[in-house]
Amino acid sequence: ASLLNQWTRRKIRNNFLMGYEIRNILINKIIDREMKRCIALYCHGRLVDIGCGEKPYARFAGKNIHEYVGIDHIHTLHSKSNIDIFSTVYKIPFPNDSVDSALCTSVLEHLEEPEKAIKECFRVLKQKGIVIYTVPFIWHLHEEPRDFYRYSKYGLEYLFKKVGFEIVEMKALTGFWGTFGQLFVYNLYRFNVGPLRWLRIIDLVGLIIQGLTFALDKIDKTEQWTCMYLVVVRKG
Repeated sequence: ASLLNQWTRRKIRNNFLMGYEIRNILINKIIDREMKRCIALYCHGRLVDIGCGEKPYARFAGKNIHEYVGIDHIHTLHSKSNIDIFSTVYKIPFPNDSVDSALCTSVLEHLEEPEKAIKECFRVLKQKGIVIYTVPFIWHLHEEPRDFYRYSKYGLEYLFKKVGFEIVEMKALTGFWGTFGQLFVYNLYRFNVGPLRWLRIIDLVGLIIQGLTFALDKIDKTEQWTCMYLVVVRKG
């Protein structure tokens, strides 16, 4: 079983890394670094990945995680090959107080009723159980038309505390330069056609811009311009 789990994680990791796009490779690396840290620090036992998509963070599951379950809806725009259970975030098919840890990454912005989804996660989680969320603050429209909300840290604090969660950690993943550089590169790719695409010129320029702006971001990380928050909450 251990060898099978290692092979599965390696397959997911390789498939995911192959799917990395040059236009967002650095922001993905930042998110991966923080998810790897938080999963190792906070997660154990049965972990449920809510809105798992291609299950990119399964490769970070360590020995403390005995079961990794990916849940997503049947109409997801992502590959369905790694989904274990087809369900919605509003009706997670687990009993009350039965889940040790959970992930919910880049999902809340796509939900009409985010508070309802947070309450459902609270229901299935055991006492002192941990959930790791990532949510956008400054980000372009994506996966339209199912793109409804953006969240400030004050809105997130209000939502989670209202449901009953204790906030363990809330971290801005970029400052102004990281956000500006990432959005600039996304906009640049609108022109990635014809000779520019064949010669990979936009790819090269995009990498240079990301490198420069993310280097500046390390020097001057102004939280009010962050593109995304990572939030760790506990059922208390």
